[in-house]
Amino acid sequence: MSNLALKVLIVEDETPAAEKLERYLKRYSDTIEIKGKVESVEEAVNWLAANQDSIGLIFMDIQLKDGVSFDIFKEVKIQKPVIFITAYNEFALDAFKVNGIDYLLKPITFTDLSNSLKKVEALGTQLRWNEDRNETITRTLDARQKSYKNRFMVKLGDHIKSITSDQISLFFADGRDVYLITNQLRKFIIDYTLENLEEILDPKIFHRVNRSYIVNISAVQDVVVYSNSRLRITPQIKWEPEIIVSREKVSDFKEWFDGAH
Repeated sequence: MSNLALKVLIVEDETPAAEKLERYLKRYSDTIEIKGKVESVEEAVNWLAANQDSIGLIFMDIQLKDGVSFDIFKEVKIQKPVIFITAYNEFALDAFKVNGIDYLLKPITFTDLSNSLKKVEALGTQLRWNEDRNETITRTLDARQKSYKNRFMVKLGDHIKSITSDQISLFFADGRDVYLITNQLRKFIIDYTLENLEEILDPKIFHRVNRSYIVNISAVQDVVVYSNSRLRITPQIKWEPEIIVSREKVSDFKEWFDGAH
């Protein structure tokens, strides 16, 4: 038995074929992990969009219940090697135009699979290096290229207005409602939760200081030490309610205020 350690996705709409493939994989190496099994183009697109970074190899039947697997490549950018499995040999050329590293005809045998996996194993060092490199590159690009929301559409009577992030002093939650407060102290209700806003706002500019407030760094006029190791923020605008940095968020707030985030 091989010691090939690999995380695998199986795209196969025939349950017996998927189970047979899984048995063969475990027989080849008990360190191979099946991370997912999907049966259609739609399921594969959704799974890969969310989980592609967690795998190193894909086994993909070509004829699926809702189309051919090549349709998957039109919907999601696949960066992992693929071993295609099919009952038809006319797809071989198309398979190698994408990420195909091998092409197995049904019914596959354990010998067929072993030969394919030996090919993968021979490339193992390179594949693992590529996975590590891709993960590093992906993290770096995500950090550098993530697009943050920099404007909000609000209603003003019968009119619609666009407010840019530099015009916003803070967001605050009052019960189930969340409000955007401008630098001119105008108040607009918006269809977001504070949790949503934390995900889409630039963290260098906006910071959540407690359960009710997200503040803009440029809108902070003063910060003073408050009771119980908390902090009190005085905004540039004339805002009556106190804005207190909760104790558990003080450390993160100081890092953000210092420019460490």
